[in-house]
Amino acid sequence: MSNNIDTLGFLELNSIAKGIEAVDFMLKAADCQLISAKASCPGKYYIIISGRVDSIQRAIEEGSRIGGMHVVGKLTIPRIDPKVITAINMTHIPDNSSAIGAIEYYSAAGSIIAADYAVKAANVDLISLQLGTGIAGKSFVVLTGDVDAVRAAVEAGVEGAKEEAMIINHIVLANPCPELVNSLVF
Repeated sequence: MSNNIDTLGFLELNSIAKGIEAVDFMLKAADCQLISAKASCPGKYYIIISGRVDSIQRAIEEGSRIGGMHVVGKLTIPRIDPKVITAINMTHIPDNSSAIGAIEYYSAAGSIIAADYAVKAANVDLISLQLGTGIAGKSFVVLTGDVDAVRAAVEAGVEGAKEEAMIINHIVLANPCPELVNSLVF
């Protein structure tokens, strides 16, 4: 990601049809890249875009206008760590997992915010960032690194997202079983 394309935009709607319409208007309104647009549990539609701050703000405004009363959440994160965009709904198992941490939220926005704070706070890798699909609208982020880094990253993620999202739980596991780490690949 270049220095000019460092912002993530997120729009959550409670109507799938309006979500599809909003994506089209957002992409036509501003120069941005579509990261993900999909239906999720429980009947929501998540739109994730990246680009320059001004473009993302314009796209989110347009998506909110089109979505109207169906918009249930929106988020713009300038200077997002590129690891967060890569990890959205993808998984990665690093070679060395001396510890893993997980942070779980009631909203997709919570995990996105927490992941960004976590990777900026400590030298960790993101294993997974799951946004509501098949888990009743909940979301979670899983990260790995050495024990101290994972602990610091989880604390930073929890603290960073506390104003924006309701946390369910968080954990740090030292020396996880390799089978557990492998099971985190979806």
